[in-house]
Amino acid sequence: MRITRVYTRVGDGGETYLGGGQKVPKDSPRIETCGTVDELSSALGVALASGLDAEVVPVLRRIQNELFHLGSDLCLLEEDKAKRKVPQIEKRHVEALEREIDRLQERLGPLEEFILPGGATGAAHLHAARAVCRRAERLAVALARKEPVGPFVVMYLNRLSDYLFVAARHENRAKGGGDVLWDKTL
Repeated sequence: MRITRVYTRVGDGGETYLGGGQKVPKDSPRIETCGTVDELSSALGVALASGLDAEVVPVLRRIQNELFHLGSDLCLLEEDKAKRKVPQIEKRHVEALEREIDRLQERLGPLEEFILPGGATGAAHLHAARAVCRRAERLAVALARKEPVGPFVVMYLNRLSDYLFVAARHENRAKGGGDVLWDKTL
């Protein structure tokens, strides 16, 4: 891929094109979902820039690449995927997230209280990314009710939000703190 110009003027009228060439409004459910996945990748970039524990950095960098897979998965209608081979989210991506969740969770121990987003700066950024991920998941679910999406899109976003929660807990522990617990007495 080679981009010679950032602006194209194609979207000036409030429409854009899917990967298969279909013209759609920029506020369509599919484009809204794609945009939120892009926002999630940006939120992960902010978290990475905050100086996260080295153990989660390669995983998060891989996830950012996988989010581009997810974007390409979403920008093509299911019927166009047979004609155009594009990266997609697959079962292996979901399974890799599950392995990472289990690996980090082993050292963290069980939760006994609800956790507030916060603590170390990196953990707070991971919690914010988790909230964006949950929104992307809700949008993907709504999209899937209207038209087919890749079979692992929703599942991946669900596991990713779980991973980000566990990674935020790990970050707080790695930075010498602990979880910020909900105080039910306030």
